[in-house]
Amino acid sequence: MKISYNWLKQFINLDWDAKKTGELLTDLGLEVEGIETYQSVKGGLEGVVIGHVLNCEKHPNADKLKITKVDLGAGEPVQIVCGAPNVAAGQKVPVATIGTRLFDPEGKEWTIKKGKIRGEESHGMICAEDELGLGESHDGIMILDKNIPVGTKASEVFDIEVDQVFEIGLTPNRADAMSHWGTARDLKAGLLQKDIHIELITPSVSKFRVENRLHKIDVEVENADLAPRYCGVSISNIKVGESPAWLQHRLKAIGLTPKNNVVDVTNYVLHELGQPLHAFDAHYIEGGKIEVKTLDTGTKFTTLDEVERELHEEDVMICDAVKPLCIAGVFGGINTGVTENTTSIFLESAYFNPISIRKTAKRHGLNTDASFRFERGIDPNVTEYALKRAALLIQELAGGNISSEIVDLYPKKIEDFQVVLSFENATKLIGEEIPQETIKSILSSLDIKVNSFTESGLGLTIPAYRNDVQREADVIEEILRVYGYNNIGFTQKLNASIANIDKFSDHSVQNTISNQLVGQGFNEMLANSLTSPEYIDLSEQLHSESNVEMLNPLSNDLAVMRQSMLFSGLEAVSYNINRKRADLKLFEFGKTYHNYESGRIENKHLSIVVSGRKTNESWKITQQNSDFFYLKGIVFSVLNRLGLDKLKTSPIKNDLFSEGISLSLGKAKLVDFGVVKKSALKHFSISQEVLYADFNWGTVLDFTKHNKIKYQDIPKFPEVRRDFALLLDESIKFEEIHTIARQTEKQLLKDVNLFDVYQGKNLPKGKKSYAVSFILQDENKTLTDKQIDKIMNKLQHNFENKLGAELR
Repeated sequence: MKISYNWLKQFINLDWDAKKTGELLTDLGLEVEGIETYQSVKGGLEGVVIGHVLNCEKHPNADKLKITKVDLGAGEPVQIVCGAPNVAAGQKVPVATIGTRLFDPEGKEWTIKKGKIRGEESHGMICAEDELGLGESHDGIMILDKNIPVGTKASEVFDIEVDQVFEIGLTPNRADAMSHWGTARDLKAGLLQKDIHIELITPSVSKFRVENRLHKIDVEVENADLAPRYCGVSISNIKVGESPAWLQHRLKAIGLTPKNNVVDVTNYVLHELGQPLHAFDAHYIEGGKIEVKTLDTGTKFTTLDEVERELHEEDVMICDAVKPLCIAGVFGGINTGVTENTTSIFLESAYFNPISIRKTAKRHGLNTDASFRFERGIDPNVTEYALKRAALLIQELAGGNISSEIVDLYPKKIEDFQVVLSFENATKLIGEEIPQETIKSILSSLDIKVNSFTESGLGLTIPAYRNDVQREADVIEEILRVYGYNNIGFTQKLNASIANIDKFSDHSVQNTISNQLVGQGFNEMLANSLTSPEYIDLSEQLHSESNVEMLNPLSNDLAVMRQSMLFSGLEAVSYNINRKRADLKLFEFGKTYHNYESGRIENKHLSIVVSGRKTNESWKITQQNSDFFYLKGIVFSVLNRLGLDKLKTSPIKNDLFSEGISLSLGKAKLVDFGVVKKSALKHFSISQEVLYADFNWGTVLDFTKHNKIKYQDIPKFPEVRRDFALLLDESIKFEEIHTIARQTEKQLLKDVNLFDVYQGKNLPKGKKSYAVSFILQDENKTLTDKQIDKIMNKLQHNFENKLGAELR
């Protein structure tokens, strides 16, 4: 939310600098994320002064140029070469001096420098209005009033607005502060705590008068629950045109583009008081009637952005006797907006049900300044006041007559909230006792009425516009934020409870593996569980009927709960690659969500995503890309850390992988891992290889809980290594060698490792060579050569008989 400091000062007379005011706003809970300078003319005309043309002569080397002598009010007159046809001696003109920064219409900066034009020196530039950003004309230089003193700064001659604009990170609960008026209310309360008493200046509407009743428009509200309050008034004989400079400056400062004097007033009052308004061209209201109602699902309606939308039966619509005119509280229709031909309007000011507006805005993917406020809950009691304020401004800027009584349908008043505050509870929550009189003063400054005062507490009435303050805890929060969090003392002593947590609890196991992966160079990521329904098309194993769909999705890309963790990982990979971070090691603990006939199911997962190089670039290390075997090592390190072994390996059956394997324990699958197929990567615009592992974390946790930790002494006797170079058929996998070796010698064989693979020259066709190491060890004695040779002969015999292997 943007707040103009100049605008804010219309409500509260404050002479602090913007930075100091921003600090107070932040302390009050309206966090100022930044302060920007707004200038109605970019650059503020700094360096531009009023000069007097003393003489003007034809340039000796150019027909269309002239050489002028200009008095700038300081020192000797300067020579300026000028190409404007209307320059002449005796004129007062704006001059951009050497070093002045000017901006073209696209905002590109350029600097005035000393130079030579066709051989003649030029020490500045006599400017046209478009060169200064004061207009669009480039027919000639600006000729100013001769009474302006020479040397006067141009910023003092022209109407230049300079403002400081606060960018406030407004939390969703603070609907009351979504305006300059609301921000000023908070500021006044904060200043009072600093013993600075300043009154809040409220715009007067006392001049509002009904001048005739010639354009009465009846209003009917079908469902008062959806539109608890609806006000409107007719204004005739208006003249739509450009808004005055002051109004345009206010809107431009907060990032709005001025349209015309009527629309600009509605936007002005919206940001001034926080009350959205809508002006209908009365000429297009048929039947002299406004109906606030819902329409059938599927009804077509074209909004101001020229998009035809299908309405829902719960969308509140503003209609006339024949047709819909506007999606209430969200967006106007294309045919009833105010144009330069409009001569009479019906001005609407209403309070709509926040939940209804929120659903409608999300349903149609619309987010407007009006819906932003309505869906959070505005002040229901400012509706008529804002209408009068806007009507008077329209009369001031566009003329016209108030041509009807104000229609105000408010059948059931929205009551203020009643809350009882205990001083004891306030002290407990705040951690410090705040004087009772200070509490009363703070509450009064926030428009919270104190109905009763006892030794134990207060009986309070909370204004209806503070819909976030309905409980005692909310009131205490209000007291604390105005009193100042920084004013609450703290001790040097910190108390903490130590929890007795089972080392095999889900949290402990997850924390253990997280620490391990971080130690291996991984970064943990946390992705949104909401995702795009389009991802279902990337795999035949994912089905749209299994989607858990959102009733009111934030966007089309966040419409369903994810069925796979992979796509969140690929989004992260794509995001990082696009920002020149191509070497990635990521992991995420999360859930997938599925909708079956038997019900909805959540499954826990650990996903690991690897792409790019294994290590950072270095002159000492030969760079290698992460590959399948690197990921395999990571996967086994996770399972080994949890004591899960005796794993069964099988080919992967997940079509999101181009190649990979599955690891199971018994009949339960623990993990799929491998290389992500290129068609899935292409969908995310990823051109480099991505490796992915998907742990069924719920299953892993179940096995971990039943896993018993075993301890044994470190062996005292040495291990022995023997190597085989085996000539094998290309189809044979190392896993088969590993399995046969383990079956051949179960006691003394401790490890089997593949340390070299060779295929190519000097080998028979269809063959490959595996270099395999075997680690042997007896924990009770030193192995003899005879024992070792016996085991190795047995291994050789089994490899030859079962695999057709040959020793090289």
